[in-house]
Amino acid sequence: MTSTTPSPSVGATPDTPHRPVRAGARQWAALGALTLAVTLLAVDGTVLALAMPALTADLGATSTEVLWIGDAYSFALAGLLISMGTLADRIGRRRLLLIGVAGFGSASLVAAFAPTAGWLIAARVLLGVAGATLMPSTLSIVRNVFTDPAQRTRAIAVWSAGASGGAALGPLVGGVLLEHYWWGSVFVINLPIMLLVLISVALLVPESRNPAAARFDLVSAVLSVAAIVPLVWAVKHTAKSGIDPAGLLAAALSVGAALVFVRRQRTLRTPLVDVTLFARPAFTGTILVSLITIFAFSGLLFFFSQYLQLVRGHSPLEAGLRELPATLASIAVVVVAVRIIARLGVGRALAASLLVAAAGLGVLAITEGASGYAGLAAGLILVGLGIGMAFTASTDAILSAVPRERAGAASAISEMSYELGVALGIALLGTLHMALYRAGLPDLSGLAVPAREAVTDSLAAGTQALAGTGEQGAQVLAAARDAFAHGMQITSVIAAVLLVVAALIAWKVIPSGRRS
Repeated sequence: MTSTTPSPSVGATPDTPHRPVRAGARQWAALGALTLAVTLLAVDGTVLALAMPALTADLGATSTEVLWIGDAYSFALAGLLISMGTLADRIGRRRLLLIGVAGFGSASLVAAFAPTAGWLIAARVLLGVAGATLMPSTLSIVRNVFTDPAQRTRAIAVWSAGASGGAALGPLVGGVLLEHYWWGSVFVINLPIMLLVLISVALLVPESRNPAAARFDLVSAVLSVAAIVPLVWAVKHTAKSGIDPAGLLAAALSVGAALVFVRRQRTLRTPLVDVTLFARPAFTGTILVSLITIFAFSGLLFFFSQYLQLVRGHSPLEAGLRELPATLASIAVVVVAVRIIARLGVGRALAASLLVAAAGLGVLAITEGASGYAGLAAGLILVGLGIGMAFTASTDAILSAVPRERAGAASAISEMSYELGVALGIALLGTLHMALYRAGLPDLSGLAVPAREAVTDSLAAGTQALAGTGEQGAQVLAAARDAFAHGMQITSVIAAVLLVVAALIAWKVIPSGRRS
């Protein structure tokens, strides 16, 4: 539904001439191609939630495989963002962008026709790798193409709206496709769009690179992946299986790799990550707030589309349309975001927006257990307004917390924290929701063993297994839907509390000096 704005990567340089040049039609057309690429990435991050019930039934995916299908993309993306950013500066941002576009299209084709859940998980990893090559290039190119400060501000605003709006449109796009086609259509749609982006970038976007880029440090790149991916896996594994040697070993590997990575960055002349940025309280506070916000929001969102279909009984298209209020609200807030930030200051604006989103989640927690749609719509509008405003304010806060020449490094760290928050949110809140669902199930001893296992595994599998099983099956299915809704309510409350905590951190740590 929503996504933060992807950011430029470490080492990205504006390459701005001494005298700004006004952009013409060619530059604005190039912006359209870049925005389309980021929009598609954002759509791909959220469109899959609606397809989960259908692909679960078709591929026979277990609940664990469903979680991996959801967050494998973010794992790969988060682990490789920093490395790919440095590579873009070295080999050329346009060149890496073209490679990423081609790779994203190819991986989409593999995902669309995946014969098993394992194949789909592998394809999602490849999509994450390709996405990591795309994200570092787009905004850096925008900064290079638009050298006039006023035009650059407008260009970045358009680019940001495309990114956040694309993520918000994901459920609606998925609903339209799934209403008429099979679940793989949510990946097939990537192919013509990526072909258009490939041609447009090749014709319109100039090449740019950092002429002083250092040698690509492969050791640091490996350490950055080793510090992120095992940590996320350890959290997922522990949340599902409890504390055991495998989870502890993965966590220890992550911590060890992180320590070695930080030590190495302090000794390099041109590090992958400028760790001194974390000495700035405003920067560190904003990164923490962004991580908590995405963690709270993404874990809930992953199951909300399933709730609309499996509990409320809506078709994929109907579910996508019912999520539209959040989409429209998150896009509309861009119109007033600048005025609100100027009036309240960045820190207070960010805190207020998170409180609005928390209120929206509170409304959802109440209405998810009731009938009717009006309450859900009101909650979604509040969530959309709050999250849309929060993304704008947090991006402003991150760029304001560091000198302009270090904005690239700051934005890359921000994007990495976002992807990490998505993965952790799906892993932890998703696993918590499944635990609550299973705890709320009725006595299943009267069911056949396959049906009992299906209901316990997930509501999607249980719905398929209990279809046409008579009155007993209908009663069990109704109780399972109640358990799923109750789990959503508790998860929504927890997510709302996390947003309140993030709001308090923003209020206390992030400066709120007013701007003209």
